[in-house]
Amino acid sequence: MGLKVGIVGLPNVGKSTLFNAISTGKAEAANYPFCTIEPNVGIVTVPDNRLNKLEELVKPLKVVPTVIEFVDIAGLVAGASKGEGLGNQFLANIREVDAITHVIRCFDDPNIVHVNGKVSPVTDKDIIDTELQLKDLESIEKKINKTERAAKAGDATAKKEFEILKSYKAHLESGKNARNLEVAEEDKKAVADLQLLTAKPVIYAANVSETEINTGNKWVEELKASVKGENAEVVIICASLESQIAEITEEEDRQMFLDEYNLKESGLDKLIRAAYILLNLNTYFTAGVQEVRAWTITKGWKAPAAAGVIHTDFERGFIKAEVIKYADFEKYGSEQACKEAGKLSIEGKEYVVGDGDVMHFRFNV
Repeated sequence: MGLKVGIVGLPNVGKSTLFNAISTGKAEAANYPFCTIEPNVGIVTVPDNRLNKLEELVKPLKVVPTVIEFVDIAGLVAGASKGEGLGNQFLANIREVDAITHVIRCFDDPNIVHVNGKVSPVTDKDIIDTELQLKDLESIEKKINKTERAAKAGDATAKKEFEILKSYKAHLESGKNARNLEVAEEDKKAVADLQLLTAKPVIYAANVSETEINTGNKWVEELKASVKGENAEVVIICASLESQIAEITEEEDRQMFLDEYNLKESGLDKLIRAAYILLNLNTYFTAGVQEVRAWTITKGWKAPAAAGVIHTDFERGFIKAEVIKYADFEKYGSEQACKEAGKLSIEGKEYVVGDGDVMHFRFNV
């Protein structure tokens, strides 16, 4: 399954610096390469040490990691919902993404003018939220007008939908995002076709200075406090450091750079991990001499659905799945050794795929 994350942010918050670091072509030779397929899309491989270990053990002809697309969402400024800046240009892109990374300025630099005159993470957040909420209100109101006619005509389904839509409208008008509205899962179908912008999961990327990358600062704490009830992730990054990391092509040099700043991982890796947590994702592997490959699925998926990520025929004709837990594969060193140790299980259609499972599917179509 493809994963898309949109990057938004006001001018001079570090969004462009971060996106350019993601999409730079100079890092293609690195273990975790980046590339650009369009001017506003950067693709980055998902770092996973388990994939590296499987490569070491299996020695395949090819290794294929899973990837995330980062989409640079232009045009989000105060008044964008009314056509200011690039106006509606951002809508098509943002509706297609699975999650949003909102870059927020949490650093002070007299050489970089703040669009509102002073550093204020909560104000910046509210500006973007307001623009998205206004667009969602437009969508909701249009559907309310259509649904109301059917509801007044006595259509029971339309009546229920009309009430749900009104609750979303009131929620948005109070300055809250759609993702925070407590509504039954079944009732969310009433707005599913609208692809509400404020229903998208959000990662807040608090962009700090190099000296505050490990400690954060008062602005980061303000941001965390303001999003406490949002079920959102807050990740501390330094966009200028990310641009330097992106220039490093050798993994050993990259690690030395991270060590110099007492960092366990890059900000980009933290964003990817946060996206996986936020979107409730897992990874499973296929491993053979031809190819070792990582596959992204949603937590809780059963074996046939996981097989369908490889090919729809695998799901349609699913028979059984051969499963080795990653820890066992690492311990015993090969599929054959795992079989001999009784660590390979044959699972049916009800098997819930675990994170890190090494799988082989039997199917017939």
